Amino acid sequence: MAQLRQEVDPSEAGLDAKALDRLDQHFAHYVDEGRLPGFLVCVARGGRVAHLTTHGRRDIAAGLPVEPDTLWRIYSMTKPVTAVAALLLMEEGRLSLDDPVARHLPAFADARVYESGSGTDTRTRPAAGPILVRHLMTHTAGLTFGFYHTHPVDALYREAGLESSVPPGANLAETIEVYASLPLQFEPGTQWNYSVASNVLGRVIEVVSGQPLDVFFAERIFGPLGMPDAGFEVTGEQAGRLAELYGEKEDGTGIEPIPGLPLHGRPRFLSGSGGMVAGAYDVHRFTELLRRRGELDGTRLLTPETVDLMTANHLPGGADLRAFGSRPAHDEPGNDGVGFGFGVSVVIDPDRTIAPAGLGTYGWSGVATTTFWVDPTRDLTVQFLTQVRPRTSHTMFRDLKQLIHDAVTD
Repeated sequence: MAQLRQEVDPSEAGLDAKALDRLDQHFAHYVDEGRLPGFLVCVARGGRVAHLTTHGRRDIAAGLPVEPDTLWRIYSMTKPVTAVAALLLMEEGRLSLDDPVARHLPAFADARVYESGSGTDTRTRPAAGPILVRHLMTHTAGLTFGFYHTHPVDALYREAGLESSVPPGANLAETIEVYASLPLQFEPGTQWNYSVASNVLGRVIEVVSGQPLDVFFAERIFGPLGMPDAGFEVTGEQAGRLAELYGEKEDGTGIEPIPGLPLHGRPRFLSGSGGMVAGAYDVHRFTELLRRRGELDGTRLLTPETVDLMTANHLPGGADLRAFGSRPAHDEPGNDGVGFGFGVSVVIDPDRTIAPAGLGTYGWSGVATTTFWVDPTRDLTVQFLTQVRPRTSHTMFRDLKQLIHDAVTD
């Protein structure tokens, strides 16, 4: 069984073992306080794992420990995988960043943009230009999430049954039709709004490739890279390794089990936005593909230039995420100096980031408090995995970045 293992002593990789111990103790304290069930943290330099810690439980009630082969719902860490899938099709000439989405999904042919009002009094106008594939890759298409509760279009999503981004019982193709029937928040390509765009991109991949999204991922990414546990479902053999999902209690007294992704059996809705499960070994293989600019162990999926394009800032005007209003995931101090590429955030001004980060550092996180990043300036990759959906924002990722920064000695 493929399993992540420490490969080199921290000192050989330019890391301070005592600082890494402080990192472990910091997050162990979260477990002791009942704020996390358990966690896995992995730090690698030059592709070699120099620090690997598992602590606490993957299932508290069953008393099962977190282990290197534990499986995790990675939620929005699916988005960079979807971006890589689209880039594979682009390199083959079957898809272009400047393709109108309507060329592949005709329901988007007559997109309209929100103008004023709300509910039945909502006024819209025809979009000045088409939604392009690049807009889906960068969350600049004008789409949104129904759970934001900050814009009249968010409310229209909820009225259409999209509180959780998918109408009950719908598949990906059916869900995309609902998205296309709703107005855009803004003209495509003019602003950034974290949204259901990766689901739309997933459907584009299905139409262009002629394959279901899970099959395309398995045949074109997971198989070639040797990511044995990555996918949209868990088998009977894998089920015992899947971590329980927890949420913060409403009264703030700790965590409790909550429903998660329907992973036992192939899901009807294949979400390119947040549907994946993976182990730490899988995440490490994927981050290594990106760190090595498209090649891993002799298998090349993308050219170096394509990975460079993926991990460059594509926000309008070269702005950072903080520039695009006060909606959730936008107006947060952690977004200072951070732009967005294709499915990943990217540091564009290290002097402005709230936590230390090298120029060009890129990665993304998931709603169950999972994250990864690649720091090209320090040849460093990091992943942190747990299973807690928080009710409010927290500082765990900020703390992690600071503690990792403190551990790098060269």
